Amino acid sequence: MSETQSYPVLDALSAILIDQASRTRPLLVGVTGSVAVGKSTFARQLTDRLERQVRLEALSTDGFLLPNAELDRQGLTLRKGFPESYDQARLFATLAEVRERPTAFPVYSHTSYDVDPALTRLVDRPDILILEGLAFAPFSDGRTLADAMDLLIYLDATEEHLEGWFVERFMAFWQAAEYDPASFYYQFRSMDAEAAAQFSRMVWAQINLPNLRDHICLARDRAHIVLRKTGEHGLEWAKRPVITAS
Repeated sequence: MSETQSYPVLDALSAILIDQASRTRPLLVGVTGSVAVGKSTFARQLTDRLERQVRLEALSTDGFLLPNAELDRQGLTLRKGFPESYDQARLFATLAEVRERPTAFPVYSHTSYDVDPALTRLVDRPDILILEGLAFAPFSDGRTLADAMDLLIYLDATEEHLEGWFVERFMAFWQAAEYDPASFYYQFRSMDAEAAAQFSRMVWAQINLPNLRDHICLARDRAHIVLRKTGEHGLEWAKRPVITAS
């Protein structure tokens, strides 16, 4: 990410979150956008700025995905990341609980590509909770996770850039899995680099792009803040927050 471009936006946003956390605790901040847009990196950058000033936790909605075995049973394996692939009841119940008491949050492993009970984290009423990931589009019953957030941030980018970043990320995981049979990506090591890159582009076109167009982008209009990412990973304001005093 270009520091000269992104730092002013991140610094201004950090000040907004600290101000809002003084009014609402815990402040629930959602961060969403397409697969590969950089939600986790963005959340870490915010955490680096905030953690010395407030008690902060940063987690992912990935922990609320149905386990792989359950996705297989329901025929949803290729729909992972779509609204129906989440444990919606647990997601809403956990967010309601964290406002009142210490709460266990499930965690997803990007190595095993599944929810890992051993990674479960106990969150004890932080000043700010950043929840990044998908699942912010409306579910089939009309409920939306956006309504459970005090502040929702949407990271936007062109589809061309998103595809390129997705392929880069896939290939990084593919490379790292060369000597790691426990990695989900180890199964693709029989492919050469060109075939693996071609496969990743197919996954993008057939799964992640439809999810973006049909579901994920619906959260953009609900977001309090929209940030646009440039091809060099810089950040620009696309929609500034309208914050009212409580």
